[in-house]
Amino acid sequence: MQLKEGWQKISVKAGSLKDQQRQTFKRTILATIVISTISTSTSIATAKETAKLQKVYHVYINNNYLGTVSDKEKVERFVNQKMSETQKRFEGYQLAYKKDDLAFVPEQVFTASVDNEKDVISKIQENYDVAVEAVAVQIDGKTVTYLTDEEKVNELIEKLKLTYIPPEQLKALETQSNENLPELKEGETRITDISLSTKLTYVHEEIDPAQVTSVDEAVNLLQKGIEKEEKYIVKEGDVLGTIAESHGLDLKQLLDLNPGLNEDSIIQIGDELNVTVYEPYVKVNVKQENMSLQKIPYEVQIVEDETMYKGDAKVVQEGVEGEKMVRSIITLQNGTKIGEEIADEKVIKEPVNKIIHQGTKVIPSRGTGQFAWPTNGGYISSHLGYRWGKQHKGIDIARPEDRIIKSADNGTVVSAGWDGGYGNKIVIDHNNGIQTVYAHLSSINVSIGQTVEKGSQIGIMGSTGNSTGIHLHFEVYKNGVLQNPLTYLQ
Repeated sequence: MQLKEGWQKISVKAGSLKDQQRQTFKRTILATIVISTISTSTSIATAKETAKLQKVYHVYINNNYLGTVSDKEKVERFVNQKMSETQKRFEGYQLAYKKDDLAFVPEQVFTASVDNEKDVISKIQENYDVAVEAVAVQIDGKTVTYLTDEEKVNELIEKLKLTYIPPEQLKALETQSNENLPELKEGETRITDISLSTKLTYVHEEIDPAQVTSVDEAVNLLQKGIEKEEKYIVKEGDVLGTIAESHGLDLKQLLDLNPGLNEDSIIQIGDELNVTVYEPYVKVNVKQENMSLQKIPYEVQIVEDETMYKGDAKVVQEGVEGEKMVRSIITLQNGTKIGEEIADEKVIKEPVNKIIHQGTKVIPSRGTGQFAWPTNGGYISSHLGYRWGKQHKGIDIARPEDRIIKSADNGTVVSAGWDGGYGNKIVIDHNNGIQTVYAHLSSINVSIGQTVEKGSQIGIMGSTGNSTGIHLHFEVYKNGVLQNPLTYLQ
Protein backbone atom coordinates (compact mmCIF):
# COMPACT_ATOMS: atom_id res chain seq x y z
CA MET A 1 0.00 0.00 0.00
CA GLN A 2 1.43 3.39 -1.02
CA LEU A 3 1.55 5.89 1.81
CA LYS A 4 0.75 9.52 1.26
CA GLU A 5 3.74 11.81 1.14
CA GLY A 6 4.75 12.99 4.62
CA TRP A 7 2.89 10.27 6.56
CA GLN A 8 4.62 9.86 9.92
CA LYS A 9 4.00 8.28 13.26
CA ILE A 10 5.37 7.89 16.76
CA SER A 11 8.06 5.22 16.63
CA VAL A 12 9.73 3.28 19.43
CA LYS A 13 13.42 3.59 20.09
CA ALA A 14 15.32 0.57 21.35
CA GLY A 15 16.07 1.02 25.07
CA SER A 16 15.31 -0.15 28.59
CA LEU A 17 12.55 1.32 30.81
CA LYS A 18 11.92 1.10 34.53
CA ASP A 19 9.27 -1.25 35.86
CA GLN A 20 10.26 -4.05 33.47
CA GLN A 21 7.69 -6.34 35.09
CA ARG A 22 4.83 -4.11 33.75
CA GLN A 23 6.04 -3.88 30.12
CA THR A 24 4.86 -5.66 26.93
CA PHE A 25 1.23 -6.35 28.10
CA LYS A 26 -1.02 -7.31 25.23
CA ARG A 27 -4.11 -5.22 24.71
CA THR A 28 -6.38 -8.18 25.48
CA ILE A 29 -4.69 -8.62 28.85
CA LEU A 30 -4.95 -4.91 29.53
CA ALA A 31 -8.67 -4.93 28.79
CA THR A 32 -9.18 -7.83 31.19
CA ILE A 33 -7.35 -5.99 33.96
CA VAL A 34 -9.47 -2.91 33.39
CA ILE A 35 -12.78 -4.82 33.51
CA SER A 36 -11.88 -6.77 36.64
CA THR A 37 -10.63 -3.65 38.35
CA ILE A 38 -13.79 -1.70 37.61
CA SER A 39 -16.00 -4.59 38.82
CA THR A 40 -14.15 -4.90 42.09
CA SER A 41 -14.19 -1.16 42.61
CA THR A 42 -17.94 -1.02 41.94
CA SER A 43 -18.65 -3.66 44.58
CA ILE A 44 -16.63 -1.82 47.15
CA ALA A 45 -18.33 1.42 46.20
CA THR A 46 -21.70 -0.14 46.81
CA ALA A 47 -20.63 -1.34 50.23
CA LYS A 48 -19.10 1.92 51.09
CA GLU A 49 -21.20 4.57 49.46
CA THR A 50 -19.46 7.31 51.31
CA ALA A 51 -16.11 6.48 49.67
CA LYS A 52 -15.16 8.40 46.48
CA LEU A 53 -13.64 6.61 43.41
CA GLN A 54 -10.72 8.16 41.47
CA LYS A 55 -9.74 7.60 37.78
CA VAL A 56 -6.13 6.99 36.79
CA TYR A 57 -4.55 6.23 33.37
CA HIS A 58 -1.97 3.58 32.60
CA VAL A 59 0.17 4.91 29.72
CA TYR A 60 1.45 2.61 26.96
CA ILE A 61 3.23 3.17 23.66
CA ASN A 62 3.28 0.14 21.34
CA ASN A 63 2.26 -2.01 24.34
CA ASN A 64 5.26 -0.81 26.34
CA TYR A 65 4.22 0.38 29.82
CA LEU A 66 5.52 3.82 30.76
CA GLY A 67 3.69 4.56 34.01
CA THR A 68 0.38 5.61 35.58
CA VAL A 69 -0.87 9.20 35.60
CA SER A 70 -3.97 10.99 36.81
CA ASP A 71 -3.85 13.70 34.14
CA LYS A 72 -3.49 12.26 30.65
CA GLU A 73 -3.86 15.66 29.02
CA LYS A 74 -0.38 16.66 30.16
CA VAL A 75 1.06 13.65 28.36
CA GLU A 76 -0.98 14.31 25.24
CA ARG A 77 0.07 17.94 25.23
CA PHE A 78 3.71 16.93 25.39
CA VAL A 79 3.37 14.44 22.50
CA ASN A 80 1.53 17.01 20.39
CA GLN A 81 4.14 19.63 21.20
CA LYS A 82 6.95 17.24 20.26
CA MET A 83 5.28 16.48 16.95
CA SER A 84 4.77 20.20 16.35
CA GLU A 85 8.44 20.90 16.99
CA THR A 86 9.42 18.10 14.61
CA GLN A 87 7.06 19.56 12.03
CA LYS A 88 8.94 22.86 12.21
CA ARG A 89 12.31 21.12 11.93
CA PHE A 90 11.22 19.15 8.90
CA GLU A 91 9.05 21.57 7.03
CA GLY A 92 6.92 19.89 4.39
CA TYR A 93 6.29 16.73 6.41
CA GLN A 94 2.81 16.21 7.78
CA LEU A 95 3.14 14.27 11.01
CA ALA A 96 0.25 12.00 11.95
CA TYR A 97 -0.70 10.90 15.47
CA LYS A 98 -1.85 7.26 15.60
CA LYS A 99 -3.99 6.08 18.52
CA ASP A 100 -2.62 2.55 18.16
CA ASP A 101 0.79 3.82 19.23
CA LEU A 102 -0.15 5.90 22.27
CA ALA A 103 -2.69 4.26 24.60
CA PHE A 104 -4.28 5.39 27.88
CA VAL A 105 -5.93 2.56 29.82
CA PRO A 106 -8.31 4.04 32.48
CA GLU A 107 -8.91 2.46 35.90
CA GLN A 108 -11.25 3.42 38.79
CA VAL A 109 -9.49 3.19 42.13
CA PHE A 110 -10.23 4.25 45.69
CA THR A 111 -6.65 5.06 46.49
CA ALA A 112 -4.65 6.51 43.62
CA SER A 113 -1.08 5.29 43.23
CA VAL A 114 0.26 7.27 40.32
CA ASP A 115 3.58 8.34 38.84
CA ASN A 116 4.49 11.95 38.36
CA GLU A 117 3.44 13.02 34.86
CA LYS A 118 6.89 14.57 34.47
CA ASP A 119 8.47 11.14 34.96
CA VAL A 120 6.25 9.58 32.28
CA ILE A 121 6.94 12.47 29.93
CA SER A 122 10.65 12.10 30.63
CA LYS A 123 10.48 8.44 29.60
CA ILE A 124 8.79 9.41 26.35
CA GLN A 125 11.45 12.06 25.78
CA GLU A 126 14.31 9.65 26.45
CA ASN A 127 13.05 6.54 24.72
CA TYR A 128 10.80 7.59 21.86
CA ASP A 129 11.31 9.72 18.79
CA VAL A 130 8.95 10.97 16.16
CA ALA A 131 9.55 8.92 12.99
CA VAL A 132 8.39 8.86 9.39
CA GLU A 133 7.46 5.89 7.28
CA ALA A 134 9.82 6.35 4.36
CA VAL A 135 11.07 4.33 1.41
CA ALA A 136 14.47 2.68 1.84
CA VAL A 137 16.26 2.54 -1.53
CA GLN A 138 18.30 -0.66 -1.67
CA ILE A 139 20.97 -2.24 -3.85
CA ASP A 140 21.47 -5.98 -3.44
CA GLY A 141 19.38 -5.83 -0.27
CA LYS A 142 21.50 -3.10 1.32
CA THR A 143 19.96 0.31 2.03
CA VAL A 144 21.90 3.20 0.51
CA THR A 145 19.47 6.10 1.07
CA TYR A 146 15.91 7.05 2.07
CA LEU A 147 13.21 8.88 0.13
CA THR A 148 9.72 9.93 1.17
CA ASP A 149 7.76 7.66 -1.19
CA GLU A 150 7.74 5.50 -4.32
CA GLU A 151 7.18 8.50 -6.57
CA LYS A 152 10.50 9.93 -5.41
CA VAL A 153 12.19 6.63 -6.34
CA ASN A 154 10.85 6.99 -9.88
CA GLU A 155 12.05 10.59 -9.91
CA LEU A 156 15.47 9.43 -8.72
CA ILE A 157 15.77 6.91 -11.57
CA GLU A 158 14.67 9.52 -14.09
CA LYS A 159 17.21 12.09 -12.85
CA LEU A 160 20.01 9.52 -13.00
CA LYS A 161 19.16 8.91 -16.65
CA LEU A 162 18.87 12.65 -17.39
CA THR A 163 22.49 13.04 -16.30
CA TYR A 164 23.52 11.46 -19.61
CA ILE A 165 20.70 12.23 -22.07
CA PRO A 166 18.57 15.36 -22.56
CA PRO A 167 14.91 15.37 -21.41
CA GLU A 168 13.44 15.35 -24.91
CA GLN A 169 15.41 12.23 -25.86
CA LEU A 170 14.38 10.44 -22.67
CA LYS A 171 10.75 11.31 -23.29
CA ALA A 172 10.97 10.12 -26.90
CA LEU A 173 12.66 6.91 -25.78
CA GLU A 174 9.90 6.15 -23.26
CA THR A 175 7.15 6.67 -25.84
CA GLN A 176 8.70 5.33 -29.04
CA SER A 177 8.67 1.75 -30.27
CA ASN A 178 11.90 0.39 -31.70
CA GLU A 179 9.90 -1.35 -34.38
CA ASN A 180 9.44 0.31 -37.78
CA LEU A 181 11.80 3.18 -36.98
CA PRO A 182 12.96 5.15 -40.04
CA GLU A 183 16.37 4.22 -41.40
CA LEU A 184 19.16 6.49 -40.25
CA LYS A 185 21.02 8.60 -42.75
CA GLU A 186 24.79 9.08 -42.88
CA GLY A 187 26.05 10.83 -39.77
CA GLU A 188 22.78 10.42 -37.83
CA THR A 189 22.57 9.00 -34.29
CA ARG A 190 19.72 8.01 -31.99
CA ILE A 191 19.44 6.45 -28.54
CA THR A 192 17.69 3.09 -28.52
CA ASP A 193 17.87 2.16 -24.84
CA ILE A 194 18.86 3.50 -21.43
CA SER A 195 19.09 1.49 -18.23
CA LEU A 196 20.81 1.36 -14.85
CA SER A 197 23.69 -1.02 -14.34
CA THR A 198 22.25 -2.07 -10.96
CA LYS A 199 18.60 -2.70 -10.08
CA LEU A 200 17.16 -0.40 -7.42
CA THR A 201 14.62 -1.92 -5.02
CA TYR A 202 12.81 -0.36 -2.08
CA VAL A 203 11.01 -1.26 1.15
CA HIS A 204 9.07 0.80 3.69
CA GLU A 205 10.79 1.56 6.97
CA GLU A 206 10.19 3.81 9.97
CA ILE A 207 13.15 6.12 10.40
CA ASP A 208 14.30 9.41 11.88
CA PRO A 209 13.15 12.20 9.51
CA ALA A 210 16.72 13.46 9.39
CA GLN A 211 17.71 10.35 7.42
CA VAL A 212 15.37 11.15 4.55
CA THR A 213 17.20 12.77 1.61
CA SER A 214 16.04 14.82 -1.32
CA VAL A 215 16.09 13.31 -4.80
CA ASP A 216 19.05 15.50 -5.80
CA GLU A 217 21.00 14.38 -2.74
CA ALA A 218 20.21 10.76 -3.59
CA VAL A 219 21.42 11.27 -7.17
CA ASN A 220 24.74 12.68 -5.94
CA LEU A 221 25.15 9.85 -3.45
CA LEU A 222 24.51 7.09 -5.99
CA GLN A 223 26.82 8.70 -8.54
CA LYS A 224 29.63 9.26 -6.04
CA GLY A 225 29.35 5.79 -4.51
CA ILE A 226 31.71 4.27 -2.01
CA GLU A 227 35.46 4.24 -1.66
CA LYS A 228 37.17 1.45 -3.58
CA GLU A 229 40.74 0.69 -2.59
CA GLU A 230 43.10 0.59 -5.55
CA LYS A 231 46.88 0.46 -5.89
CA TYR A 232 49.02 1.85 -8.70
CA ILE A 233 52.54 0.76 -9.68
CA VAL A 234 54.71 3.64 -10.85
CA LYS A 235 55.92 3.34 -14.46
CA GLU A 236 58.59 5.14 -16.45
CA GLY A 237 57.69 8.78 -17.08
CA ASP A 238 55.14 9.00 -14.24
CA VAL A 239 54.91 12.06 -12.00
CA LEU A 240 52.59 12.63 -9.04
CA GLY A 241 50.41 15.14 -10.86
CA THR A 242 49.66 12.93 -13.86
CA ILE A 243 49.05 9.88 -11.65
CA ALA A 244 46.50 11.86 -9.62
CA GLU A 245 44.76 13.23 -12.72
CA SER A 246 44.49 9.81 -14.37
CA HIS A 247 42.65 8.48 -11.30
CA GLY A 248 40.25 11.40 -10.90
CA LEU A 249 42.14 12.91 -7.96
CA ASP A 250 43.86 16.22 -7.37
CA LEU A 251 47.41 16.28 -6.05
CA LYS A 252 46.36 17.04 -2.46
CA GLN A 253 44.01 14.03 -2.41
CA LEU A 254 46.78 11.77 -3.71
CA LEU A 255 49.20 13.04 -1.06
CA ASP A 256 46.56 12.58 1.68
CA LEU A 257 46.14 8.95 0.57
CA ASN A 258 49.91 8.39 0.77
CA PRO A 259 51.35 9.72 4.07
CA GLY A 260 55.04 10.40 3.75
CA LEU A 261 54.77 11.86 0.25
CA ASN A 262 54.88 15.56 -0.53
CA GLU A 263 54.95 17.66 -3.69
CA ASP A 264 58.75 17.40 -3.88
CA SER A 265 58.94 13.64 -3.31
CA ILE A 266 60.80 11.63 -5.96
CA ILE A 267 58.99 8.46 -6.97
CA GLN A 268 60.75 5.44 -8.46
CA ILE A 269 59.64 2.92 -11.07
CA GLY A 270 57.95 0.06 -9.23
CA ASP A 271 56.78 2.15 -6.24
CA GLU A 272 53.23 1.33 -5.11
CA LEU A 273 50.84 4.22 -4.50
CA ASN A 274 47.39 4.24 -2.93
CA VAL A 275 44.96 5.75 -5.45
CA THR A 276 41.71 4.82 -3.69
CA VAL A 277 38.81 6.13 -5.74
CA TYR A 278 35.04 6.25 -5.42
CA GLU A 279 33.07 3.50 -7.14
CA PRO A 280 29.55 4.68 -8.10
CA TYR A 281 26.65 2.67 -6.65
CA VAL A 282 24.85 2.90 -9.99
CA LYS A 283 26.05 3.52 -13.55
CA VAL A 284 23.88 4.54 -16.47
CA ASN A 285 24.08 2.41 -19.62
CA VAL A 286 23.08 4.04 -22.89
CA LYS A 287 22.74 2.19 -26.19
CA GLN A 288 23.23 4.42 -29.20
CA GLU A 289 22.56 3.57 -32.85
CA ASN A 290 24.92 5.23 -35.35
CA MET A 291 25.02 5.37 -39.14
CA SER A 292 28.42 6.27 -40.55
CA LEU A 293 30.36 6.11 -43.82
CA GLN A 294 33.57 4.21 -43.20
CA LYS A 295 36.65 3.47 -45.29
CA ILE A 296 37.43 -0.06 -46.44
CA PRO A 297 41.21 -0.54 -46.42
CA TYR A 298 42.71 -1.95 -49.59
CA GLU A 299 44.79 -5.10 -49.60
CA VAL A 300 48.38 -5.33 -50.77
CA GLN A 301 48.86 -8.01 -53.41
CA ILE A 302 52.38 -9.30 -53.91
CA VAL A 303 53.22 -10.76 -57.34
CA GLU A 304 56.49 -12.62 -57.85
CA ASP A 305 58.41 -11.50 -60.92
CA GLU A 306 61.21 -13.73 -62.14
CA THR A 307 62.49 -11.05 -64.47
CA MET A 308 63.36 -8.82 -61.50
CA TYR A 309 66.20 -9.47 -59.12
CA LYS A 310 65.45 -10.71 -55.64
CA GLY A 311 65.14 -7.75 -53.24
CA ASP A 312 63.85 -5.41 -55.94
CA ALA A 313 60.18 -4.33 -55.88
CA LYS A 314 57.99 -2.19 -58.10
CA VAL A 315 54.45 -0.85 -57.55
CA VAL A 316 52.43 -1.59 -60.68
CA GLN A 317 49.03 -0.52 -59.27
CA GLU A 318 48.29 1.92 -56.46
CA GLY A 319 45.72 0.90 -53.87
CA VAL A 320 42.43 2.75 -53.45
CA GLU A 321 40.28 2.58 -50.31
CA GLY A 322 36.67 1.48 -50.61
CA GLU A 323 33.62 2.83 -48.73
CA LYS A 324 30.81 1.23 -46.76
CA MET A 325 27.77 2.44 -44.83
CA VAL A 326 27.85 0.95 -41.32
CA ARG A 327 25.03 0.79 -38.77
CA SER A 328 26.52 0.15 -35.34
CA ILE A 329 25.23 -0.08 -31.78
CA ILE A 330 27.51 1.66 -29.29
CA THR A 331 27.23 1.08 -25.54
CA LEU A 332 28.17 3.96 -23.24
CA GLN A 333 28.50 3.66 -19.48
CA ASN A 334 28.44 6.94 -17.59
CA GLY A 335 29.32 8.63 -20.87
CA THR A 336 32.32 6.39 -21.63
CA LYS A 337 32.29 4.00 -24.58
CA ILE A 338 32.60 0.39 -23.39
CA GLY A 339 31.53 -1.56 -26.45
CA GLU A 340 30.46 -1.47 -30.10
CA GLU A 341 28.55 -4.00 -32.17
CA ILE A 342 28.10 -3.87 -35.95
CA ALA A 343 24.42 -4.35 -36.74
CA ASP A 344 24.80 -4.34 -40.53
CA GLU A 345 26.86 -2.77 -43.30
CA LYS A 346 26.52 -2.05 -47.01
CA VAL A 347 29.46 -1.67 -49.40
CA ILE A 348 29.22 1.55 -51.43
CA LYS A 349 32.53 1.28 -53.29
CA GLU A 350 34.84 -1.73 -53.49
CA PRO A 351 38.50 -1.16 -52.64
CA VAL A 352 41.22 -1.54 -55.26
CA ASN A 353 44.19 -3.69 -54.31
CA LYS A 354 47.71 -2.32 -54.35
CA ILE A 355 49.83 -4.58 -56.54
CA ILE A 356 53.56 -4.89 -56.01
CA HIS A 357 55.91 -6.96 -58.15
CA GLN A 358 58.77 -8.47 -56.20
CA GLY A 359 61.77 -9.93 -57.91
CA THR A 360 62.71 -13.57 -57.48
CA LYS A 361 65.70 -13.70 -59.79
CA VAL A 362 68.79 -14.62 -57.82
CA ILE A 363 71.96 -12.69 -58.59
CA PRO A 364 74.77 -15.21 -58.98
CA SER A 365 77.86 -14.38 -56.97
CA ARG A 366 80.21 -16.51 -59.11
CA GLY A 367 81.66 -14.89 -62.18
CA THR A 368 81.58 -16.28 -65.72
CA GLY A 369 85.21 -15.54 -66.45
CA GLN A 370 84.25 -13.35 -69.39
CA PHE A 371 84.27 -9.65 -68.52
CA ALA A 372 81.93 -6.93 -69.70
CA TRP A 373 83.46 -3.54 -70.50
CA PRO A 374 83.33 -1.67 -67.10
CA THR A 375 82.25 1.68 -68.68
CA ASN A 376 79.84 2.84 -71.33
CA GLY A 377 82.32 3.24 -74.14
CA GLY A 378 85.55 5.17 -73.79
CA TYR A 379 89.14 4.27 -74.83
CA ILE A 380 92.27 2.96 -73.15
CA SER A 381 94.41 5.94 -72.32
CA SER A 382 97.13 3.88 -70.58
CA HIS A 383 97.99 0.15 -70.76
CA LEU A 384 99.48 -2.32 -68.27
CA GLY A 385 103.28 -1.96 -67.97
CA TYR A 386 106.02 0.39 -66.84
CA ARG A 387 105.23 4.06 -66.88
CA TRP A 388 107.16 6.96 -65.42
CA GLY A 389 109.70 4.62 -63.93
CA LYS A 390 107.30 2.23 -62.24
CA GLN A 391 104.81 -0.45 -63.18
CA HIS A 392 101.29 0.60 -64.08
CA LYS A 393 99.22 -2.32 -62.74
CA GLY A 394 96.13 -1.96 -64.90
CA ILE A 395 94.55 -0.06 -67.71
CA ASP A 396 93.07 3.41 -67.69
CA ILE A 397 89.78 4.05 -69.51
CA ALA A 398 88.91 7.64 -70.36
CA ARG A 399 86.21 9.68 -72.14
CA PRO A 400 83.25 7.24 -71.97
CA GLU A 401 79.70 8.18 -73.01
CA ASP A 402 78.84 8.76 -69.33
CA ARG A 403 80.64 8.30 -66.07
CA ILE A 404 78.84 5.16 -64.85
CA ILE A 405 81.17 2.40 -63.64
CA LYS A 406 79.91 -1.19 -63.95
CA SER A 407 80.93 -4.55 -62.50
CA ALA A 408 82.88 -6.52 -65.09
CA ASP A 409 81.38 -9.83 -63.89
CA ASN A 410 79.17 -11.41 -61.20
CA GLY A 411 80.73 -11.28 -57.78
CA THR A 412 80.84 -10.05 -54.18
CA VAL A 413 82.14 -6.66 -53.04
CA VAL A 414 85.05 -7.24 -50.64
CA SER A 415 86.32 -3.65 -50.39
CA ALA A 416 84.63 -0.29 -50.92
CA GLY A 417 86.20 2.95 -49.72
CA TRP A 418 89.24 5.25 -49.74
CA ASP A 419 92.67 3.71 -50.40
CA GLY A 420 95.42 6.35 -50.56
CA GLY A 421 96.70 6.94 -54.10
CA TYR A 422 93.85 4.85 -55.52
CA GLY A 423 91.32 7.34 -54.16
CA ASN A 424 87.85 5.81 -53.90
CA LYS A 425 88.34 2.15 -54.76
CA ILE A 426 86.14 -0.95 -55.13
CA VAL A 427 87.39 -4.54 -55.09
CA ILE A 428 85.09 -7.34 -56.34
CA ASP A 429 85.77 -11.04 -55.72
CA HIS A 430 84.25 -13.06 -58.55
CA ASN A 431 84.48 -16.27 -56.47
CA ASN A 432 86.34 -18.11 -59.22
CA GLY A 433 89.88 -17.04 -58.23
CA ILE A 434 89.58 -13.70 -60.03
CA GLN A 435 89.30 -10.24 -58.43
CA THR A 436 88.83 -6.88 -60.15
CA VAL A 437 89.80 -3.40 -58.91
CA TYR A 438 88.08 -0.07 -59.82
CA ALA A 439 89.90 3.10 -58.71
CA HIS A 440 89.79 6.94 -58.72
CA LEU A 441 85.93 6.91 -58.43
CA SER A 442 84.12 10.11 -57.49
CA SER A 443 81.45 8.09 -55.62
CA ILE A 444 80.71 4.50 -54.62
CA ASN A 445 77.24 2.89 -54.95
CA VAL A 446 77.87 -0.53 -53.33
CA SER A 447 78.87 -1.83 -49.91
CA ILE A 448 81.04 -4.63 -48.59
CA GLY A 449 79.30 -8.02 -48.75
CA GLN A 450 76.88 -6.97 -51.50
CA THR A 451 76.37 -9.34 -54.43
CA VAL A 452 76.61 -7.56 -57.79
CA GLU A 453 75.63 -8.70 -61.25
CA LYS A 454 77.71 -8.44 -64.34
CA GLY A 455 77.08 -5.04 -65.91
CA SER A 456 75.37 -3.51 -62.83
CA GLN A 457 76.35 -0.02 -61.70
CA ILE A 458 78.78 0.15 -58.80
CA GLY A 459 80.01 3.77 -58.86
CA ILE A 460 80.79 6.97 -60.77
CA MET A 461 84.03 7.78 -62.61
CA GLY A 462 86.18 10.46 -61.04
CA SER A 463 89.73 11.70 -60.35
CA THR A 464 90.33 10.95 -56.67
CA GLY A 465 93.71 9.93 -55.27
CA ASN A 466 96.84 10.25 -57.43
CA SER A 467 95.11 11.05 -60.70
CA THR A 468 95.87 13.47 -63.52
CA GLY A 469 92.29 13.54 -64.85
CA ILE A 470 88.92 11.87 -64.86
CA HIS A 471 89.25 8.20 -65.79
CA LEU A 472 88.81 4.63 -64.47
CA HIS A 473 91.85 2.66 -63.34
CA PHE A 474 91.00 -1.06 -63.81
CA GLU A 475 93.08 -4.02 -62.48
CA VAL A 476 92.62 -7.81 -62.65
CA TYR A 477 94.14 -10.48 -60.37
CA LYS A 478 93.88 -14.27 -60.63
CA ASN A 479 94.80 -16.27 -57.53
CA GLY A 480 96.53 -13.12 -56.28
CA VAL A 481 98.66 -12.64 -59.42
CA LEU A 482 98.32 -9.50 -61.51
CA GLN A 483 96.73 -10.10 -64.93
CA ASN A 484 96.35 -8.12 -68.12
CA PRO A 485 92.69 -6.98 -68.13
CA LEU A 486 92.54 -7.18 -71.93
CA THR A 487 92.83 -10.98 -71.64
CA TYR A 488 89.39 -11.13 -69.96
CA LEU A 489 87.54 -8.21 -71.53
CA GLN A 490 85.20 -9.08 -74.37
